[in-house]
Amino acid sequence: MASIVDFRGVRVTSRTKRFPVRLLIALAGSAVALLVPGSAQAAPTPVAAPAPVSSLDLNRYLGTWNQLAAVPQYFNLVCARDTQANYALDPQGNVSVRNTCTTWSNMNNEINGTATINDRMTGAQLHVSFPGVPTQDRIDGPTNYIVTALGPDYSWALVTDPGRTSGFVLARAPMLDAEAWDRIRAEIVAAGENPCLYLTSPTTGGRSDITPLCTL
Repeated sequence: MASIVDFRGVRVTSRTKRFPVRLLIALAGSAVALLVPGSAQAAPTPVAAPAPVSSLDLNRYLGTWNQLAAVPQYFNLVCARDTQANYALDPQGNVSVRNTCTTWSNMNNEINGTATINDRMTGAQLHVSFPGVPTQDRIDGPTNYIVTALGPDYSWALVTDPGRTSGFVLARAPMLDAEAWDRIRAEIVAAGENPCLYLTSPTTGGRSDITPLCTL
């Protein structure tokens, strides 16, 4: 609701200059890692979407989340640090989404959207839309945001999508302890994703590096 953070919406602006070589190398490595060798004639085997948590208490989920790690996405490239998502109920009963971050030129970047719940049984599968963003401007649509794991006290969350092309580690605090990171890496694997594709997100008061989660 993942520029998360969530999610898929921070615009790359003309202020974006160039990015550290280490980030570009990491992005290239991520792209290579997604290539799966196999026969060109072989039909793809359908893969079930990651399972959502059994129940999401929306009232507890609302508020501000820090992005502490993510699978790199094009809309996140403008963000240098302090990527956050803020969720609140809107008058229509949907969830308003406000994603913010600090850019490489030390400017604030913000985009606003709406999330609608697609799964009334668990409340953990949503469609997030951002007006004016191609392919993401419909307020109703297929699920593109799945809360697949949660800290028992809602101190952290793991979010992905049905195709596992995105992934976000969100937390209330700007940092997590080693035990929480161990649990999150295990949940990433359980969701059918690779922790090495998740890179840490620089956060004031937390980590300042960009490092694959599998190396922490």
